[in-house]
Amino acid sequence: MDLFGINGSEFIILAVLAVVVLGPEKLPEYAKKLANLVKEVRRMANGAKEQLREEVGDEVADIDWRKLDPRQYDPRRIIKEALVDDFDDALNAAKGKPEAAAAPVRTAIAPHVASQAPLSANEPAPFDNEAT
Repeated sequence: MDLFGINGSEFIILAVLAVVVLGPEKLPEYAKKLANLVKEVRRMANGAKEQLREEVGDEVADIDWRKLDPRQYDPRRIIKEALVDDFDDALNAAKGKPEAAAAPVRTAIAPHVASQAPLSANEPAPFDNEAT
């Protein structure tokens, strides 16, 4: 059963306790009130769902809400996977596997820098006064 974290034996204990506290003459009245409360809550939930569907449209019906559940995103797992991937890439590059290593980054901001030849031993690095 496990409704609200209550298992079967706890439910039986609560039912016996309700009979003792309320008495057999008032128990049907309170059970009816509880049933009406549950029906009212369900009606309100369905009304809210319908109102949302009317206001937002039919796009809501197509959304997979499980994908948007923030509980599925464990930051520890995401960071671990990113670190393992980076480590594997660095390890493959160190072993000399160019197909597994990441390609060098070439930016559109300064494409001429990526195509320059390496500097000689005594040549100073280029300096741009406007960039700093």
